[in-house]
Amino acid sequence: MRIGILTSGGDCPGLNAVIRGVVLKGTTAYGLDFVGIRDGWRGVVDGDFFPLSRHDVKGLSKVGGTILGTSRTNPYEGPRGGAENIARTLEDAGIDGILAIGGEGTLAAADRLWKDGINVLGVPKTIDNDLRATDYSFGFDTAVNIATDAMDRLRTTGDSHQRCMVAEVMGRHVGWIALHAGVAAGAHVICIPEVPMSIDEICRQVTSAHDRGRAPLVVVSEGFTITGMDEAHSHKGLDAFNRPRLGGIGELIAPEIERITGIETRATVLGHIQRGGSPSAFDRVLATRLGLHAADALVDGAWGQMVAMRGTDIVRVQFDEALGELNTVPLYRYEEAAALFG
Repeated sequence: MRIGILTSGGDCPGLNAVIRGVVLKGTTAYGLDFVGIRDGWRGVVDGDFFPLSRHDVKGLSKVGGTILGTSRTNPYEGPRGGAENIARTLEDAGIDGILAIGGEGTLAAADRLWKDGINVLGVPKTIDNDLRATDYSFGFDTAVNIATDAMDRLRTTGDSHQRCMVAEVMGRHVGWIALHAGVAAGAHVICIPEVPMSIDEICRQVTSAHDRGRAPLVVVSEGFTITGMDEAHSHKGLDAFNRPRLGGIGELIAPEIERITGIETRATVLGHIQRGGSPSAFDRVLATRLGLHAADALVDGAWGQMVAMRGTDIVRVQFDEALGELNTVPLYRYEEAAALFG
């Protein structure tokens, strides 16, 4: 059996570890033949394939990014897109199925292709940790570690000047990165998409921390909305799936905090720093395990499913179970952290 592997959507640490895991086990234990698909669904549409052997994946578990490249291409768009065209392209290349490694958008496309007759198996990837069918997705732990380190650094410079520091982290619809990194870094306010707040509420916590002699640290997810805002702040247009490209809410909040409290305030957008670099040990192990179990699922013909983490076990779930409802931060988890605010 010949399998094409692709990585799609935003890159994140751990992608190469998945590729390594599935290729090593697939070739040695099952005799599978693998090809790499360049730049996500674009490579599927354009037939951009290349051989992928054990030699090509050696030492990859610690390497960030993806050797396959990635993009946010929609496989149903363009003159060569669509299930019928893709089926012919795969048949011409002798590819029996696709292993798609990606987040919500990637898996939604994979589910649609599967329902249109293309053999597709999924591996969940999202630093946001927003897929509800898996307890954790690789890339999240690394992103939290990077964000925590950045906030620790922001706190030292904030302490030196008695400034309020606003750190904007990723998180389109869910606030897991902000919550975990904010608690780890000792943030005085954590703003997440699940819990809108007014600017006055934020300023009360900032003032409370400042009055205690602290340099306030505010952590905000990119998808956070101030009470009264209809949608998350975006000024960068739409991506290939017609979703707003978010970012900039921190720079919107910072001057308001300074205006209302009189405390000098600076904003820092961590952005793609959270996606880069080597994966943490946790993410290396999780990504490798997902790759190993993906090889088993390929041999079993478990198309239309993805491998996922439940507790400490790796299981298989249908695409439908993974999509449609996001893994949002429960209110009780936010209330735990809120006890530390101010």
